[in-house]
Amino acid sequence: MSILDNWDQWKDFLGDRLDATNEKGVGEGAMGEMAYRLGNYLANEVDPKNAEEQILKDLWSVADEQEQHTIANLMMKYVKNK
Repeated sequence: MSILDNWDQWKDFLGDRLDATNEKGVGEGAMGEMAYRLGNYLANEVDPKNAEEQILKDLWSVADEQEQHTIANLMMKYVKNK
């Protein structure tokens, strides 16, 4: 089973990676850029495995680049606060 198959596992995974990156002293700007690149990769290369991922993919597909950065930053904020 992939972490992408379960939304809660995916959120936990992202939160853990965010914590680990933060502990290594990576700044918010760099983390935001990594989140944007990950979002772009997932939207273009990975089939959604659940309804939540489909919604994110759909939002990503209609967003311009600035809005995609906002989505990526919101996802970081979301998993950080969980």
